[in-house]
Amino acid sequence: MRALLVEDEPKMAAFIMTGLKAEHFAVDWTDQSEKALFWGKTNPYDVAILDINLGRGGNGLDVCKAIREKGRNFPIIMLSVVNDTATKVEALNIGADDYLTKPFSITELTARLRALLRREKNIIGSTMQIADLEMDTIAHTVTRGGKALQLNKKEFALLEYLVRNQGTTLTRNMILEHVWDINADPFTNTVDVHIRFLRTKIDEGHKKKLLKTVHGYGYKIEA
Repeated sequence: MRALLVEDEPKMAAFIMTGLKAEHFAVDWTDQSEKALFWGKTNPYDVAILDINLGRGGNGLDVCKAIREKGRNFPIIMLSVVNDTATKVEALNIGADDYLTKPFSITELTARLRALLRREKNIIGSTMQIADLEMDTIAHTVTRGGKALQLNKKEFALLEYLVRNQGTTLTRNMILEHVWDINADPFTNTVDVHIRFLRTKIDEGHKKKLLKTVHGYGYKIEA
């Protein structure tokens, strides 16, 4: 999953990025409202975390409003030191999905993010399943046929994106845009390499193959 983080306090941004990356998110961070607006309108994020009070005269509420006016509907969580009902109502009315007051624990933030992502995909609980493969996005475990699989962080994130979109063929660009951050090189074969490693781990030794190549287009996972 790929997240947009807009936060002008470097220590807070580092704190959030560390927590999100531990949860297998790819994170694009900026402290500038102008860049946040551009990225939010053009990049296919799965979720955004926007601080309301940005430096240099920026405002997270304006960023949120502009993203929604552009027709982008990924979940947005607003962050603020202000625990004010009127501000919360304004944020929700312009299109935010949640509001979190600073200070907060990273576990609460990631729990809220996961809840929003489950709601968007109509997923109940933290466990997703396809055939005899199960993955728990909170415990960070994957099993197939009851046997634990050892995936690294990027393999886990790649599998999560595939399973959340099971049955849908995903292009290499779609995968790159949702599993890697903005620094990823679109001209490398990194997606194909990671798909190959992931296929070995989840399909090798099983008669039923879940990860499929759609020649000339991309990849998909289906029962």
